Amino acid sequence: MTDILLTMISAALLNNLALHWPLGVDPLLNAPQVRRRVHALGLASAVLMLISGSVGYALYHWLLVPLELGALQLFVFLPLSVLLIAPVLRLLGRALPGWSFTGLWPLLLGNAGILGVALLNAQHDPGLAQAIALSLGGGLGFWLVLSLFSDLRMRIRDNDIPTPFRGLPIELIGAGLMAVVFLGFSGLIKT
Repeated sequence: MTDILLTMISAALLNNLALHWPLGVDPLLNAPQVRRRVHALGLASAVLMLISGSVGYALYHWLLVPLELGALQLFVFLPLSVLLIAPVLRLLGRALPGWSFTGLWPLLLGNAGILGVALLNAQHDPGLAQAIALSLGGGLGFWLVLSLFSDLRMRIRDNDIPTPFRGLPIELIGAGLMAVVFLGFSGLIKT
């Protein structure tokens, strides 16, 4: 049980998909400005990472490897992650009617973190429980970075920033500083 919790914390903080691995940067930089939409994108990404990572692990280790088709993992995981977007958005829209999940399809389609979680789970064979923990931790970590990045955007919107740094340059500097802060969590878990 401790290993599963450590895997989830490690995926969320230490090996964050958006900061440590540059996966999911496109939705991070193009996220909506409205706070509720940011949380809708974060929740949808976390659910998609959980489902895609778990199903991808099962498909790879229980179907592709026994059939000696492991080299086709990308050709299986990419359509899987794309085909899951619409049903998950519909399901979340029904479960949480107050949240707006419309218009998130292009951002989720460009989120390489969803595909990355499935590939990371296939790369190692930690077991299904560890794969689920890695997927959930990766999704929650992405949601955390998305929320922090939204707060950063709101804080720098009204500040006096020199002209060459306005817009994307200051956002990338902020993302780099966030990555350094998350790197500080590396002493949190000792193996």
